[in-house]
Amino acid sequence: MHLSALLDFDVLPLDTVDAVAVLLDITAPEREEDTERPAATLQIVLDTSGSMHGGRLDGAVNALLGLIDRLAPADNFGVVSFDTQARVEVPCGPLTDKAATRRIIGALRAGGGTDLSSGLLRGVQEARRAGGGSGATLLLISDGHANHGVTDHDLLRQVAADAYGTKVTVATLGYGLGYDEALLGAVSEGGTGSALFAEDPDTAGGLIAQEAEYLLAKSAQAVSLRIPAGERVRAVGVVGEMPSHRLPDGSVVVELGDFHSGEERRLLLRLDVPGVSSLGTVTLTTLEATYVDPSTLTTYTAKLPISVNVVPGDEAAGRVPRPEVRTEEALQRAQTAKKRASEALRRGDRAEAARLLEEAGQNLDDLDPPSPFAGGPAPGGRPAGPPPAAAAQAAELRNMARMAREDDISRAAKTTYASQSGYTRQRGRYEQRARTDPGSPNPQAQTPPRTPPPPVPGGRPGGDGTPGRISGQDPDRRLSAPDDDQDTTTES
Repeated sequence: MHLSALLDFDVLPLDTVDAVAVLLDITAPEREEDTERPAATLQIVLDTSGSMHGGRLDGAVNALLGLIDRLAPADNFGVVSFDTQARVEVPCGPLTDKAATRRIIGALRAGGGTDLSSGLLRGVQEARRAGGGSGATLLLISDGHANHGVTDHDLLRQVAADAYGTKVTVATLGYGLGYDEALLGAVSEGGTGSALFAEDPDTAGGLIAQEAEYLLAKSAQAVSLRIPAGERVRAVGVVGEMPSHRLPDGSVVVELGDFHSGEERRLLLRLDVPGVSSLGTVTLTTLEATYVDPSTLTTYTAKLPISVNVVPGDEAAGRVPRPEVRTEEALQRAQTAKKRASEALRRGDRAEAARLLEEAGQNLDDLDPPSPFAGGPAPGGRPAGPPPAAAAQAAELRNMARMAREDDISRAAKTTYASQSGYTRQRGRYEQRARTDPGSPNPQAQTPPRTPPPPVPGGRPGGDGTPGRISGQDPDRRLSAPDDDQDTTTES
């Protein structure tokens, strides 16, 4: 796991209460192509209530039949269906008889109510049993509102969170325009998985296949980031909508779920700093990213110290925040605007939803481009416009605002919610795809091409063969740490 960070300010004024924004990149290890893939465990929980009758169930069945072809005989695969009760259609286990599994799935029929909690609970049991210490991924597919069993969103979020605590990642796929996106969003948030939205069978099939591909390419699971508080940091905040929780000592933990090979995620942290009474370089805190290697079940912790230079107040007076960090803050605030807009649409308040989206888009449009993104000012000295990632998000927000005013209100709410929920994960996947296939579409691209860092005297090599990097020696002043070389423990 590789960590690197960019601070909005390199310096803090002496004896002054202040705040530091930290733009953090987390990159998963690359899995070698010739390395044998460990067996994966995928548990499907499929809504077969009456509303799934016809094209929706047929589309889901066809997607699952295609999914079976992608899995190896050693992979564990199971299907639990639910209507007014849950049924184990395919006990989760190795796919040694694919033909029999296809016949069972092809015979599924729709009818009855929607006891989503029953299906989720039974699916978690199957995933835990089959995945064991290696963990599992559960994908819940539903087109409706839960009307039997447990329907409380917070309780279902907790069910998924408990599952994640036992190495079962829970993702959801909302199908059509009638499902409860707030409920499925709560489940995916608790389970640290994706919250997907498909209006039609073709889209659903593509998303199911996509999730399977990410599962098979997994190189890090149960990833978490701990941001300690302490003497130099009195409070920690996570900007945007990343799920996090605060520990009794004031530290904050962000649950990031699973990463596929080479996947990068970007977070923005805020550290509230009390006045520092000594000049010179000060380490505010040390970030700790912990994950499990799915091939060996070994747990690793990568650490990255966050340091600043404390200077007299007059020297710090002219400091200017880095444009990259300012851009990221606007991007993350836009995700909060999407979430609030989706809530407004569920209340029927189209005007408020459109206002939130338009305002967030305008904030992105108003950004000036830092030179790594846009090459500096345009001819004549006028800014060339916002960075590409900001421009792409602004365009998306304008389209969502139009949907909020004019489109089907349920479609607008679901589109907005799914965009916010999947932003960090999908953005990292777009950026990775752009690095490996420069000709592919990459609307979220923001990170400039990486350049090899200069050698660090006495530095330890990183896991990718490059030297370690420290503040003050990197051209962009990016803090960086060697990959996966500290605090290695083994799961018992």
